[in-house]
Amino acid sequence: MSVEPMDRMAAALVVDVKVARELKRQVAAELYEQMSSTPGVSTADAAGQRQRGRALIEDAVARWSDTHAVAHGVAPTREQDRALAEVVFDLLFRAGRLQPYLDDPDIENILVNGCDDVWISKANQPLRQVPPVADSDEELVELLQDLARRHGGGERSLSTASPMLALRLEGGMRLQAMTSVTPRPYVAIRRHRVQNATLGDLVQLGTVDSTMASFLAAAIRARKNVMITGTQGVGKTSLLRAMAGEIPPDERVGTLESEFELWLHTLGHLRQVVPMEAREGNGERVDGRAAGELTIGELIPAALRMTLSRIIVGEVRSGEVVPMLRVMTNGEGGSMCTLHARTPHMVVDRIAELCLEYGAQMTDQLAYRLTANALDFVVHVTMIDETGIGGRRHRFVSHILEVAGLGEQGRPALNTVFGPRKGGTDAQGRPVWAEPRAVPQTPPACLDDLLRAGFDAALLRNPYGTWAAPLSLRVNGGAEEQGVGGVA
Repeated sequence: MSVEPMDRMAAALVVDVKVARELKRQVAAELYEQMSSTPGVSTADAAGQRQRGRALIEDAVARWSDTHAVAHGVAPTREQDRALAEVVFDLLFRAGRLQPYLDDPDIENILVNGCDDVWISKANQPLRQVPPVADSDEELVELLQDLARRHGGGERSLSTASPMLALRLEGGMRLQAMTSVTPRPYVAIRRHRVQNATLGDLVQLGTVDSTMASFLAAAIRARKNVMITGTQGVGKTSLLRAMAGEIPPDERVGTLESEFELWLHTLGHLRQVVPMEAREGNGERVDGRAAGELTIGELIPAALRMTLSRIIVGEVRSGEVVPMLRVMTNGEGGSMCTLHARTPHMVVDRIAELCLEYGAQMTDQLAYRLTANALDFVVHVTMIDETGIGGRRHRFVSHILEVAGLGEQGRPALNTVFGPRKGGTDAQGRPVWAEPRAVPQTPPACLDDLLRAGFDAALLRNPYGTWAAPLSLRVNGGAEEQGVGGVA
């Protein structure tokens, strides 16, 4: 029987970790001996290992409990035995003392700055410190190495030769760790709390209104190429996943990611998904690059030979932006990706910066031309965090920009289809509210294509979209310069 996340956190604090580690070593040795000596049983069978391991853990805890009762004259309670068994199981098969935090669905971020400096943040709550997740930094690194070995996406490691580790954890969480190049091991774990949301769900969550949801759905059906931008943790991946839900179910789609986060191949809406995950090197370097490494950029040419109607890149981080833009230019359209950018009007230069990493033959002007030819829309997601002043985190689309070919000085021209609206008064002197969330501004040049895809142009006539009321902020002024909107 498993223990609920909050109960497990409390239980883990009273369990003697030294006892748990010793039992883990005993069970690991017994399990390896059993699996190795049983004909027809593969040591790579994770499910089988866990099943046998659970039984061995119960036996080991029972033996320890009997010994403890003889030595101290008092037997541990059933709850104490159960808590110890859970901690041993987590150490052997899961994420050790990190696991209770991974199991808590309300936790969004886990930040580890060495074994005894651990912080978590929950939805609409500021960071708070929690107990250590290991007794030493060496034990923390050992835990990370165990997670890397159990990772299902190819060889990943953490060592002096390979000091950075990125991998996905159970439940779709993403882990990034660093050691050797930092004074202590550092870990950041992020959870996508909205994993199966549709555009309709994002309307309920306040990320978009029903006008933008209809617009984005039509853009996908009309096979427009879309780039979703924003800073870390604002909800780019969740929006990308929701928009992918508008792709006709029988289309053949390829996803390319450094670590699987979209999970379009498991959600069930799309019947033909080819999921591809990049592979890290093994720490050795050959001809200046990590041996065994396979990047997203290198996966794209192979993906093009898989008879795909659309390609979705989870996140563009480097020179792979060039083959991605070429796919958007030469393909049937309807491809999507995400990109880190602080404001929507930085996106063009951010793309150009990444294009320059592609090779010496790339120039700013070529990057601008690629961008203008490839992209149809940029959707920017913003977060306003007021948890530090007693408020909440607001995540929402603040801009939808149409890329309207090359403009002045050979740069892509951006047409603000949806954007924030300043407050003040209208032409008749009546007060109007300031709205940092995106509202209709200028009809797109490709409106006819969207109409053919079922979009209702009348939705663009409402200056405040279909937001029911102004966004409730504790501070609502001076944000216009940040690209979010504010009081005039």
